[in-house]
Amino acid sequence: MKGRILYIEDNEQNLYLITYLLEKNGYEVFQACDGPEGVEAAVLHKPDMILLDIQLSSMDGHAVARALRTNPDMILIPIVAVTSYAMVGDRDKTISAGCSGIIEKPINPDTFMAQIEEYLLRGVTLTE
Repeated sequence: MKGRILYIEDNEQNLYLITYLLEKNGYEVFQACDGPEGVEAAVLHKPDMILLDIQLSSMDGHAVARALRTNPDMILIPIVAVTSYAMVGDRDKTISAGCSGIIEKPINPDTFMAQIEEYLLRGVTLTE
């Protein structure tokens, strides 16, 4: 196993595709379908990386990132937003909330794994 990744996503098709790509490339994937479940799963599983949709129901991705960053165990874990919100202001808001970076949706399956591995190598210090 290459590492453990938590993916917080409420869209079944996105959840399936990204989980498939990650598992095919040797990662163990944990899934959460909303913000509160994602925060709980992060504490429970202590992943090496968290992939986070920003547009979640009940608790948006910005709130999830902020909640995770208040937990000392989550400070050094890269949190990468996987989102269609990729305009300049959106990027700033996402980074300010505690995300390490952004991968834009729709993802490109040909480059997605390289992006994941780059974020894992750089950790939380990556800036856009």
